[in-house]
Amino acid sequence: MATFSPSSLSTPPKPHFPKPSKTLIHLPSPKFSFSKPAFNLKTLNPILSQSPAPLRLSNTTSDLIAYDNSVPVPVRSRSLKSRLHNGETLYGLFLFSFSPTIAEIAGLAGYDFVVVDMEHGHGGVSDALPCLHALAATRTPAIIRLPESCPTWAKKALDLGPQGIMFPMIDGPKSARKAVSYCRFPPAGVRGSAHTVVRASSYGIDAGYLSNYEEELLIMCQVESEEAVKKIEDIAAVDGVDCIQMGPMDLSASMGYLWDPGNKKVREMMKVAEKGVLGTKKNHREGAYLAGFAMPHDSPDDLRSRGYHMVSGAVDVGLFRSAAVEDVKKFKMGLKNASDDEKENAKEDEKYWSE
Repeated sequence: MATFSPSSLSTPPKPHFPKPSKTLIHLPSPKFSFSKPAFNLKTLNPILSQSPAPLRLSNTTSDLIAYDNSVPVPVRSRSLKSRLHNGETLYGLFLFSFSPTIAEIAGLAGYDFVVVDMEHGHGGVSDALPCLHALAATRTPAIIRLPESCPTWAKKALDLGPQGIMFPMIDGPKSARKAVSYCRFPPAGVRGSAHTVVRASSYGIDAGYLSNYEEELLIMCQVESEEAVKKIEDIAAVDGVDCIQMGPMDLSASMGYLWDPGNKKVREMMKVAEKGVLGTKKNHREGAYLAGFAMPHDSPDDLRSRGYHMVSGAVDVGLFRSAAVEDVKKFKMGLKNASDDEKENAKEDEKYWSE
């Protein structure tokens, strides 16, 4: 028997790899270049840099994103004031529920503006903010109606960054001038300043806020009493008052017709008020615009035909109430009809068996 030894094994030949010739193609190693970040906060905020930023950021009226020198900033859409100056008629909704979901739906539905109502709605500033967030997400301008015309409420509301502010119960030019002063920083007014950190200035990122806030803010004064109607031309002529918002419910109450806002005398007083405001509006940039709220006897189309440029057609809770009542009514009627059918069928069954 043959014995096994390592020497009996043949050594396998070593593999041969030819040296690369000069004709082989060598791929260059990849080279990466890194540019500066596209967004640099210092280029937008003068507080963080000595040189003021040439570009602006808006948290309420942005539509598109533009790029200039690699810095993304929103392009500002047309404000309510600019649309009014262009002769447009705007259609809006009052928000009593303070529901961000309802606010978002209203914006998606296509309303031109939404009034967040702190006068008759249950919410305050902290409740209004989520609604403004929801409206901003749908690029829908928000107007805040104050609980009362005073500098404290105005300051807190304006710091939230609405496009408009509505002052209730303005009874003459003096109170109108005070309302305007609550919206302007010294020396033009008495508004307290925290513009470096509040939402109205994009928390200080909007470098041009102080230069543009007056021309973009819509100031609305409500005329809601018989005495105020007598002075409505003087109210509408006050510098800074952009819109006169008619209040038909309180006006009817001041005239002794709380339960009858459609009374003939109330309607005549409304016409006097409308004529006074429209008389100050000689062209698109003089005087105040006319704003109103539709009533069962006074439809949105009626208001528009009489010269109103801002029309509010409904209240969110009113819309839901009407839909809910109709829904329940429809179901109850279905039950009644079903019950009648069952009785009829029962009679037919009795007749069948009696035969």
